[in-house]
Order: sequence, then C-alpha cells, then structure tokens
Amino acid sequence: MIPSHYNDNVFINCPFDIDYKPLLDAIVFTVYDCGFIVRCALEEEDASQVRIDKIYNIISDCRYGIHDISRTEIDNVSGFP
Repeated sequence: MIPSHYNDNVFINCPFDIDYKPLLDAIVFTVYDCGFIVRCALEEEDASQVRIDKIYNIISDCRYGIHDISRTEIDNVSGFP
C-alpha cells in the first residue's frame, strides 16, 4: 500500500553534524519551497526501534531521495571509508 504523501515525500540522507548544518538547512529549505515534504532519520526518536529499520521505513514512504555521500573519511585502522 502506497502512503498518502508518497509522491510528496523526499528522503534526505546526509551528515547531520554542525559542519554540514548550513548545507542541510539549504536542502531542507529548497525541498520545502518546491512543495515537497522533507523526511530524514532525525524525525524518529523511538529508541526501541532498530536504526536501520527506522530508516528503511522512512525511505519506503518516499518517492524521491537526496543522498549526499561526498564527505567520506578513511578509517585509520582498516584504510577503508
């Protein structure tokens, strides 16, 4: 069953730290100003729910997604991102 706002929902996947906040604010403003509903992992606070399940549920409610994975850091131990 397709959620009622499926066509209007946009999932935002990006860093949520203070350094990225100006970009996140710009993304949220732009998506909202274009008439869409912003969805992201920050909206759910249910600590009993497994994080990946929570994210999966939000994504499944969204027709669109914006993913900024440009900031990747190398792990010092493994040498992998």
